[in-house]
Amino acid sequence: MPNYQTPGVYVEEIEGGSKPIEAGATNIVGFLGIAEKGPINEATLVTNWTQYTKLFGGFHTGGWLGHAVYQFFQNGGSKCYINNLAEPNVKKSGEAGKEETTGAKKETKPAEPDKIANPDNITKLIIGEDKGVGKKTGLYLFDEIPDIALVSAPGVTDPAAQDAILSHCEKNRFRFAILDSPETLEGGIDKIPKPRDSMLGAYYFPWIEMYDAAADMNVYAPPSGGMCGIYSRVDSTRGVHKAPANEIFRTAVGLKYNLTDAEQELLNPRGINCIRSFPGRGIRAWGARTVSSNPEWRYVNVRRLFCMVEQAIQNGTNWVVFEPNTRSLWKKITRNVTSFLLNLWKSGALFGDTPEEAFYVRCDDELNPPESIDAGYVVIELGLAPAKPAEFVVFRVTQKTQGEE
Repeated sequence: MPNYQTPGVYVEEIEGGSKPIEAGATNIVGFLGIAEKGPINEATLVTNWTQYTKLFGGFHTGGWLGHAVYQFFQNGGSKCYINNLAEPNVKKSGEAGKEETTGAKKETKPAEPDKIANPDNITKLIIGEDKGVGKKTGLYLFDEIPDIALVSAPGVTDPAAQDAILSHCEKNRFRFAILDSPETLEGGIDKIPKPRDSMLGAYYFPWIEMYDAAADMNVYAPPSGGMCGIYSRVDSTRGVHKAPANEIFRTAVGLKYNLTDAEQELLNPRGINCIRSFPGRGIRAWGARTVSSNPEWRYVNVRRLFCMVEQAIQNGTNWVVFEPNTRSLWKKITRNVTSFLLNLWKSGALFGDTPEEAFYVRCDDELNPPESIDAGYVVIELGLAPAKPAEFVVFRVTQKTQGEE
């Protein structure tokens, strides 16, 4: 600040336009399903389980939405949007079959677990329709909410529905799908179906056992809701660059299938992430792969890190549009993006002992020849070295001969 001595008005020129790039939220989930009650095809922000139960009810037999949202908050989730797709035609979990009346005498039968299932037309409801502003349903409704980073339709295992969710994430570019495997195996462990190839989705097996308070008994439930909570928890405590794996599944008291190392060896290369129980260590998410066959996008955290970086740069560099396309602008852009990536490297998201090893930013004459400038383009090139998870930890042990140094 200049040291002014004479009273008066002074005009100072400062560098304008450029603002620091900031990472947006990566842990806000969009859930689709059938709630016990509440608004239909309205994306409603929910921040805790109590709020959800007031708006949408609790557990019921007409779908897995309530179970998933409960798992989400119990596993560390903080914010989610609920799209209740239709009214259920069922009772609360455990209510069916409790009472039968014959004449004046009422007889009470022991409660039996009702079959919890999504309706037959759930795929059509998820895909939804786009009839214009204010008339969107299903996945189209989430197009209007840029904050959503994760998408899940708990318990929906129909390939057409999962394909639609993956396509929705691909269309929105910065979203990631968390998908459930079927509850019951049809054939051997190697026969588990898998969604189509995509770098913007992860697939989890098996279903977890959890306590259903409404039915007062344990039920097997799809794991996607709890996994959304684990993603949210890891993003908040470690960052999006940390794989959402080797993390406790808080709501799980058991598993539909207890897997061995040999069985996981069949599933892991196919991009099927396992949830496993370990003696003394509890039930944990034990896989961090996408459903992509491209080795560059094999890991969930790598793909989601790039989603975060790309979205942050897109949102944080709008000031560049319509600025004079000069070398001075190129330098400002380079400084702006470099500052953002430097902070990312310091947080441990990028691999390298120095910033030069971890990333580079280019905006020069080679990328921006006269014909490109004449066409209105300014081109910036970025290279990132993401920190990949230590999936296989190998200790090489040898016998030391006496006298060796």
